[in-house]
Amino acid sequence: MRIGLIAEGGYPYVSGDARLWCDRLVRGLGQHEFDIYALSRSERQEDEGWVPLPPQVSRVRTASLWTAEDDGVVYGRRARRRFEEHYGALAAVLCAGGDRGADGVSEPPSTLQADRFGNALYGLAELARDEGGLAGALRSETAVRTLERACRARDAMRTAREARVPDLLAVAAHLERALRPLSLDWYEDDGLGAADLSHATSGGTAALTGLLARHFCNVPLLLTEYGVRLRTQYLAGTGTGAPPAVRALLAGFHGALAAESYDRAAVITPGNAHARRWQERCGADRSRLRTVYPGMDASRFAEVGEASSCADPDTLVWVGRVEPAKDLVSLLHAFAEVRKEEPKTRLRIVGAPAGPEGEAYLGHCRALAAQLFPDEADGPHTVGENPVSFEEIGGPQLPSLADAYASGAVTVLSSVVEGFPVGLVEAMLCGRATVSTDVGAVVEVIGGTGLVVPPRNPRALAEACVTLLRDPERRERLGAAARARALELFTVEQNVAAFHGIYLDVVAGTPVRRVVLDDAGAPLPFGVPAEAHVPGHWTSNRPQGGPEPTAPAQAPGLPTPEGAR
Repeated sequence: MRIGLIAEGGYPYVSGDARLWCDRLVRGLGQHEFDIYALSRSERQEDEGWVPLPPQVSRVRTASLWTAEDDGVVYGRRARRRFEEHYGALAAVLCAGGDRGADGVSEPPSTLQADRFGNALYGLAELARDEGGLAGALRSETAVRTLERACRARDAMRTAREARVPDLLAVAAHLERALRPLSLDWYEDDGLGAADLSHATSGGTAALTGLLARHFCNVPLLLTEYGVRLRTQYLAGTGTGAPPAVRALLAGFHGALAAESYDRAAVITPGNAHARRWQERCGADRSRLRTVYPGMDASRFAEVGEASSCADPDTLVWVGRVEPAKDLVSLLHAFAEVRKEEPKTRLRIVGAPAGPEGEAYLGHCRALAAQLFPDEADGPHTVGENPVSFEEIGGPQLPSLADAYASGAVTVLSSVVEGFPVGLVEAMLCGRATVSTDVGAVVEVIGGTGLVVPPRNPRALAEACVTLLRDPERRERLGAAARARALELFTVEQNVAAFHGIYLDVVAGTPVRRVVLDDAGAPLPFGVPAEAHVPGHWTSNRPQGGPEPTAPAQAPGLPTPEGAR
């Protein structure tokens, strides 16, 4: 079958967020044909280019989210009225807002509001198709004035009524960027309309593109979220210092878009139970949720995982991106407590800083380590050495990621915010005992094969580390169990097999959109089975009792990628 894979800021770009798992998925499903629809986030991302593409990728089409040139479309009077009607209805839904639960998350929009949002969204998309684009209209003064009228309406929430002109300009600019997929020419028979299934690799803009393919071409949508986009938007909104009116209106837009995506998707695949709970909380139907864990390449950790000995039984290892969310400050304070109980213990912090904020945080952690552990020499003629080291992968001591995990007895995760803990799974594949904070999907991933403590609790973290440092037999048992669990649940093979089954299930339950005629010339419903586009033979004509058929051969002459359009 043909899959339209939609990615925002991800595959096939070299620096894409979802590059690895998308690439492994496409390469693992060589029996299918993939068209890639990529939305780029920056000029730098485009300049860095693409990863090498496998032959099953027939073409790649790209569009920019970081800039949009004026399309030169000038609306007439009738088109302007259509735009004001649909944009005003969409703005009214945002201004209506929603009640917030005890966790601070807005309630999903009511059925009436959801219908109004969907009708407005698809009305704008149809206007863009009829008139040639929305770029000019979304940037116009008409858009700002329409948004202002919605905010000043009697039934608008109080926060929206307090919006000032700078707030309205900020919201209108954000909506223009978020609604850019409405103006794309991808929703034709030679684009996403030719796909049997569209697979959005994230919520938000990628999901919006899949919604439009469903609306215009009736292509079923599969939505995958390894990190819930709506949660990310909430966290970003509370951390930017934006005015309350801007945060409220944007939260309303992203909440309504998420609800529409969850309502229209044939299947939703969260990456873990933590993401699944968020999706359910935001309106996703439980019957259409199927958890598919991320797939990781276990082969590069096989040598370390199968080794029977540890490089240093007195060393704790932390591996990851250096940033405030990882809470290395608590880890350093916990290590100070560990040193009181086990003076020979060392801590290796392995990872590069994440951006300017990470650089500043790394400097702060280095200063704290120097303060907590002043260099002490064993004698008057020896040089002191700090028990905490800050290192990066690729040096002579740690040439690879597997070497970092192999360098210690216990791997520690100290985060205060975490989605799916990739570093934790890597440590499990290496057969390492772990101590982790109870955040995100940590408990689900560990499943009883490691110790879990509350976040921001250095004393509890220290006690768990000391417990494992003093008990090598327990470390070995936990490490072996962790590796077995990771090999069972978190490998590329299980991820690819799960999506292969979901693809067939979704397409098998979708009426065929191509007209197939019988011998009499009448339409034949469901005349093309789900596996019609899969290379190879799915049936055998061998007589009963004959030899077993051989495995299906790879179809020759798979198409080659086209250039970006």
